[in-house]
Amino acid sequence: MDEHHKDILKVSRTEISRLQLLSVFFGEEIIYKIFLRSQVIHQLFQNNSDLDIDKLELFHVQFTSSVIELLRKIKKSNEKNVSLIYDEVSLNKELIEKMKSGVLTDKAYNLDKKKQSLKINLSLRKLFQVLSEDSTDFPFAKNINSFSSRYSRDYYYDVNTEQMSKVIDVDPAQMYINASASIERKLMGLLCKYDFRTEFFCGLKSGQMIVEVYKFLDLDRYFSFFPSRNVFLFFELSDVDGMEWTNNVTEKENHIQELIYKTDKLESSIDAVKTAIPKDILDLLEENYIKISDMNFLDHLNNFDVQANILKAMLKTDLF
Repeated sequence: MDEHHKDILKVSRTEISRLQLLSVFFGEEIIYKIFLRSQVIHQLFQNNSDLDIDKLELFHVQFTSSVIELLRKIKKSNEKNVSLIYDEVSLNKELIEKMKSGVLTDKAYNLDKKKQSLKINLSLRKLFQVLSEDSTDFPFAKNINSFSSRYSRDYYYDVNTEQMSKVIDVDPAQMYINASASIERKLMGLLCKYDFRTEFFCGLKSGQMIVEVYKFLDLDRYFSFFPSRNVFLFFELSDVDGMEWTNNVTEKENHIQELIYKTDKLESSIDAVKTAIPKDILDLLEENYIKISDMNFLDHLNNFDVQANILKAMLKTDLF
């Protein structure tokens, strides 16, 4: 075997090794079949010195090299896409941690709801006394507005302007009014009847406007407290259409859950993105495999020119 023969066989083995690595990376059956068939072709020339060794070189130049270059280009493009996914996943995880650190715990919220209910009930008792005695005393408990200031952003329901206007609509003729607060007359009567036993139900917000909603413990009735104006009004759940009152998950927690779901989907897609091959290229590889599987392929080796040109054209596209 002369040096020319040995050199071509050496180059052939190198090309086939490269093709094997790519077949393992992509995990596509058609690439593995092409690799196996290329090995058979190589063995054919290695074991038959009478065959024109230049045809093996021609085979690799026209076919194998173009396939390898095309697959490498796809691999490089996929790696860029995967890098973008990793960047997005990393940013999402940072954002999730920041959002988690900023979310007040449900435990603290539920505990403070009870404290706020107690403050409101004591303030309403005091307001009743002030109104009864026509006193100028300030009826509200200390820091009564701090609850909404602390929790409204993350825990209060969003309502539109029209809904909020309906909730805080006041008829002065139906109100007890003094310098400190205003309350519907019938609401005060009901509160007295049920001994001011109420609990915090939920909060509503619309822009900068905030309303706290309370429920009677012994009655299926509700009232609202408008902190910025110290106004108490009856509240009907039907005043806010389409609200899912049973949904206790906060807005920020919803965002966190959605972001976690999105991030999980991105991470699970990485392997598929890394090894994705466009269908038209898979079809082309299938056609080439059929050609090199032909028992008489050596007699038609020159016919690879057309197929090789298609592969090379793929390399020049902007698909990657």
